[in-house]
Amino acid sequence: MVQALSSCVLARGLSVLRERDFRWFFLGQCTSMLGDGMVAPALAFAVLGLTGRAFDLGVVLAAGSASQVLFTLAGGVIADRLPRHALILGTDLVRAVVQGVSATLLITGSARIWHLLVFQTVHGIAAALSGPAVPGIVQATTRPEQRQSANALRVLALSTSLLTGPAVAGALVVGVGPGWAIAADSATFAVSAACLSRLRLRRAGHERARRFTRDLADGWREFRSRRWVWSVIVAASLVNLLYGAFSVLGPTMSARSFGGAGAWALISAMFGAGCLGGGVIALCVRPRFPLRSGVAMMAMFAFPTLALAAGLTVIGIAVAAFCGGVVLMVFNTLWETALQQHIPATALSRVSAYEWAGAIACQPLGLALVAPVAGQVGLHTTLWTAGTLQILVVLTPLLFSEVRTLGSRPG
Repeated sequence: MVQALSSCVLARGLSVLRERDFRWFFLGQCTSMLGDGMVAPALAFAVLGLTGRAFDLGVVLAAGSASQVLFTLAGGVIADRLPRHALILGTDLVRAVVQGVSATLLITGSARIWHLLVFQTVHGIAAALSGPAVPGIVQATTRPEQRQSANALRVLALSTSLLTGPAVAGALVVGVGPGWAIAADSATFAVSAACLSRLRLRRAGHERARRFTRDLADGWREFRSRRWVWSVIVAASLVNLLYGAFSVLGPTMSARSFGGAGAWALISAMFGAGCLGGGVIALCVRPRFPLRSGVAMMAMFAFPTLALAAGLTVIGIAVAAFCGGVVLMVFNTLWETALQQHIPATALSRVSAYEWAGAIACQPLGLALVAPVAGQVGLHTTLWTAGTLQILVVLTPLLFSEVRTLGSRPG
C-alpha cells in the first residue's frame, strides 16, 4: 500500500512539475507556506507572553481574519483584472515587510498588543488580495488533467509546513523567543516573491475591465447560481466559527495545563502530519463524486475540538489533530479541483473570492467571542458544544443533490 502511494505521488508529482511556470509558482508557495507554519504558534505565545490573556489572543487572531473577510472580494475582482502572479508577488513583498517589523519589535522587547493587532490586520489584507488569485494561477500553469495533481502538491506543501513549521517554531519560542519565528516568516515571503518574478504568464483569460461594482455583481451571480458552491461555503463558515474554540482555547490550555509551547507545538505538528498524509491520499484518489466523499469525511474535522473537550492527554489530542488534518487536506484538494473544473476561467478569481470570504466570514466572531463564552459557561462545555455542532453543520450540504452528485471531469 505504501509503495503504491509512493509510486503514485512520484509519477503524478513529477508530471505536473515539468511545467516551468507551475514549478516556479510551487517553489514560491512551498517557501512562504513553511514560514506561515511557524508563525501561528509563535504569534500565540507572543501574545500570551505579553499579557497572558486568552481574550487578547482571540482579538489579535480575529483582526487578521476580519481583514481577510473585508478585502477578499476586492482581491477577487483585482485578480481577474491584473496579472495574477504580479498581484501575489506584490502582496508577498508587503507581508515580508510587515512580518519583519513585527519580528523586530518582538526581538527588541518593544512590542505591544496594538502593534501585533495592526500588523496582523495589514498581513490579513495582503493575504485577502492575493488569495483569490491562486486558483487562477494553478489553472493557467497546468493542463486540465494535471490540476488535481497540482492542487494535491500544494496541499502536500502546506501539510509539510504545518508539520515542520510548528516544530521549528516551538524550538525557537523555547530557545530564543517567538520573534525569531516571525522573522523567518518574513524571509520566506521575500524568497516567494523572487520565485514569482520568474513566471511568464500571458494575459489571456482576463475579461475587459469594467466597473468594480459590476464585476462584484457578476461574481456574486456566478457564486449564488451554483448551490453546490454556496451550500458548502455556508457550512464552512460556521465550522470555522466553531473551530475558534480549538484555536484559542488550545494554546491557552497548553500554556496553563500541558507545560507550555512545547505541548501546543506537538499538537500543531501532528495536525500538520495529518495534513501531509491527506495530501498524499489526495494526490492519488479520484472519487467519482468528489464533494460527496469530501464533505462526508469532514465530520472528522471536529475530532481535535472534541478531544480537547474530553480532557485527553497531549498525545490523545495530537492523534485527534492528526485525523483532522488528514480529512481537511483531502477535502481541500477535491474542492479546489471542483472549482477549477466547473467554473469558467474568466470568473474563477471572483468566485474564489466569494468562496474564501464566505468560508472565513464567521471566523473573526468565533475567535473574538470564544474566550468570553468560555468564561461564562466553562472551557469544557464550550468545547463540547463547538465540536458537536461542527459535525452537524459540516454534513448539512449533503442534503442537496447537487453536492451529492457533482462529478469529476477533466476540464
